[in-house]
Amino acid sequence: MTPFRRLSALTLGAALMLAPAGAALAHTPLFSCYDNGDGTVLCEAGFSDGSSASGVPVQVLDGTGAVIEESKMDANSEFIFEMPEGDYSVQFDAGEGHRIKVPAAEIY
Repeated sequence: MTPFRRLSALTLGAALMLAPAGAALAHTPLFSCYDNGDGTVLCEAGFSDGSSASGVPVQVLDGTGAVIEESKMDANSEFIFEMPEGDYSVQFDAGEGHRIKVPAAEIY
């Protein structure tokens, strides 16, 4: 193998090894929830690469982790729910490594 071909093969190999890591970093989930001030909470979601979160499952959990409500992000990547009594959290579940839980204490 010529030195040029060896260098090209090494460069291609390195690029292929790094590509999955770059792809994984480019698809980070984003999820935030806000108190609407009227007894409801608005949650918005998406991905760092600009992908929509429409259809991604979302759950409202009580203080023990039991599911109070299950739904999916709507066509606008939003979810609105009635604020439950007591301690709760909201979980965005786009799969392993893409789950985000927002506790009630962080919803303003």
